[in-house]
Amino acid sequence: MGTTDKKLIAVVGATGQQGGAVVRALRAGNQFKVRALTRNPAKHRELADEVVEADLNRPETLASAFKGAHGVFLVTNFQEHGAEELKQATAAVRVAKDAGVKHFVWSTLPDVEAISRGKFHVPHFTGKANVDRVVKEAGFANHTFVVAPFYYQNLIGVLGPQKQPNGSAGWTLPLDPTVKSIHMGDISELGDVVAGAFAHPDQAGHGEYLPLVGDFVSFNEIIDTLKQQGHNFSVQQVPKEVFSDFFPGAPEIAEMFAYFQAHTYLGSDSRDHIALANKVAGRQATKFSAWIRVNFPASENANSAR
Repeated sequence: MGTTDKKLIAVVGATGQQGGAVVRALRAGNQFKVRALTRNPAKHRELADEVVEADLNRPETLASAFKGAHGVFLVTNFQEHGAEELKQATAAVRVAKDAGVKHFVWSTLPDVEAISRGKFHVPHFTGKANVDRVVKEAGFANHTFVVAPFYYQNLIGVLGPQKQPNGSAGWTLPLDPTVKSIHMGDISELGDVVAGAFAHPDQAGHGEYLPLVGDFVSFNEIIDTLKQQGHNFSVQQVPKEVFSDFFPGAPEIAEMFAYFQAHTYLGSDSRDHIALANKVAGRQATKFSAWIRVNFPASENANSAR
């Protein structure tokens, strides 16, 4: 099939972790033509078949970015402007519908308010969940929800181990480390799920939820897995109130962990959804132990015994 015959997929946020993964997976699958959308196309010429300027804060840039696209993948960035997320996504959905897009894939998260009946407030989850209805009601021929997990990458990044008061390295968290509560995965594999959804709209194009999950664990299991590979880390539980004072933004992280502990990351038994996501992706998502073997830097206090 020549490039001209291939259906075109427009990928929002093509330079980010999720959008970048989607671009790579679509290109590797070679079934679709890929249009990468970014605020700085000049910096990323080699990214995809086409690289086009688009900015979610300027919906007028989206019309030409979505023109002629069969599918759109949308992810919004909460950290930039939480309150703007619904506005950004709603505008993108409207423009995509007007442009004649057939398959819309939205990267969402669990609706913490609904799952916990208002007990927990985690705006960066619920803010995405609030967009689901907008996508559903837009009337695309096909639409799919993909759900990002707790990134393995967080454990070497924003939530990496810290030096503890006793000199060891590890985590101090407002979470019972014995409770199996965290659905985790390698965020770079979200692309396989998204590409699979575009390729199989019959299986995953009717509003299915496809969570990327490589492992479902307690924090103690994370520690044990690291120990088995020679990393010596600890985890200590502290009250939510104590953790909330640790750094700006900590109260919401504390609330998020409290929600995990009560309801798990995905908020319900999601085995069927996870199985469908793996099926559509054409592979099992990588397990945590396999991921850290490759990606977790050997720590200074790791035993040399492997």
